[in-house]
Amino acid sequence: MADPKKSRILIIDDDPGHIRLMEKILSNQAYDLLLSDEAPAGLETAMKSRPDLIVLDVMMPIINGFNICRLLKSEEEHKHIPIILLTSRITEEDQRIGREVGADAYLLKPLNTQEFLDTVKHLLESHPSL
Repeated sequence: MADPKKSRILIIDDDPGHIRLMEKILSNQAYDLLLSDEAPAGLETAMKSRPDLIVLDVMMPIINGFNICRLLKSEEEHKHIPIILLTSRITEEDQRIGREVGADAYLLKPLNTQEFLDTVKHLLESHPSL
């Protein structure tokens, strides 16, 4: 089981308010947080830091969350990292795309705090660090 004190979580979201909310929710759990408010920098951080979990907004300029997820899941050294996609879009098509690109979970905004925490904990426990 992953130890939350050692688990590194990368949050990539272009909305500073959403980042602050997730930071507040997760910092109470003693996770090591990496934060990025732009997609290209977040992708670079993911590649270099190899976090234990990535929380990724779908709707971002330059590179959307689907494409970041697809890129990471296509690379051998990153494909094991669980990814939670966050979006306010609730269409079946978006959820299908999320599954196709390899997302491990798909949560809707606004976040339900308990559902978010439960999903993070479950994914960290079911995908222990290599």
